[in-house]
Amino acid sequence: MLKDAAAIVGIGQTRFAKRLEPSEKALAAEAILLALDDAGIAPSEVDGLASYTMETNDEVEIAKNIGAGDITYFGQVGYGGGAGPACVGQLAMAVATGQCRVGVAWRSRKRGSGTRPWAGDRQASAPATWTRPYGLLRPVDEIAMLTRRYMHEFGATRDHLANVAIAVRRMANRNPGAMMFERELTREQYMAARWISEPLCLFDNCLESDGALACVVVSAERARDGRQVPVAIHAFGQGLPSQSHTMVNYWCDDPLTGPSWTCASQLYRHSDVRPEDLDVAQLYDAFTPLIPLSLEGYGLCGKGEGAAFTEDGALELGGRLPINTSGGGLSEAYVHGFNLITEGVRQMRGVSVNQVPDAQTCLVTAGEGVPTSALILRRGS
Repeated sequence: MLKDAAAIVGIGQTRFAKRLEPSEKALAAEAILLALDDAGIAPSEVDGLASYTMETNDEVEIAKNIGAGDITYFGQVGYGGGAGPACVGQLAMAVATGQCRVGVAWRSRKRGSGTRPWAGDRQASAPATWTRPYGLLRPVDEIAMLTRRYMHEFGATRDHLANVAIAVRRMANRNPGAMMFERELTREQYMAARWISEPLCLFDNCLESDGALACVVVSAERARDGRQVPVAIHAFGQGLPSQSHTMVNYWCDDPLTGPSWTCASQLYRHSDVRPEDLDVAQLYDAFTPLIPLSLEGYGLCGKGEGAAFTEDGALELGGRLPINTSGGGLSEAYVHGFNLITEGVRQMRGVSVNQVPDAQTCLVTAGEGVPTSALILRRGS
């Protein structure tokens, strides 16, 4: 069984900014080498690699550029923002079953340099052929429509979305590595911001960032003798619900019961940790409404209660469930959610700039609205 059989022992990241000079390959190598140094493991020991299908750097190039040894496991996970925890979870399975001994997962991206996976002349996916002719051109347009449905069904308001944006911005304001470090966001600024796709304004959308991140996975036994406090990969799940339609869930019986619900069922099936046991969460936040939807999907509140959950500072330090304590995709950097994984590790090590006191368990999720994945991390000993 996967439960606690593997652990994250090293993390690394480049700086985050717009229009960084190094290539995505150079950024990836930098992040991986930093993670290996953090773990105290030589690059020549790496024999497992996991990445996103949207990664522009293949395993051959990465292995050569970091000086890896013979690779005996490699794999990629699709669906963009749905892939991060799955890359780590699949590495953990590979380590636990002996397919590799030292695994590295990474994401490198220069989104802040102007690249857009849905823009240009790329052929639309099969679902998009039914939506783009009618004005749903970007992910934000699709999530905006889903948000309208959520507002209509459950009475959510823009104030609830502002609660999310302001909470994660306050986390970033204390994080020197965040793009929004010391750049405060008030409710008045939020309400006055320009529309991107109604009802979503500028501050409901993630940042456009360049940067790379990586983590190192080994067996739990090896992790005990490592340089860092081991962070156990306690549980892992993926979710692709029946009749799924990316972002808008047209064909599901209930469009507001998205992939997180399927993923959560698998995640908790093999976990000793229940939703009420979680001390902190890193919830994928490409858009603010994904937070209440994820709170509901992962059982942190009831159906339709996600918006109300955000009230009274519940998502901030000292609140009911602090989230995205580095600033997340909305205010630290948007690198397809991988920074949520590294921040989860920092929380379990006890070294986050927004440390939740005595945090022992952390939920890390990928994108709600796409085939998704999640991890439960636990502080090791």
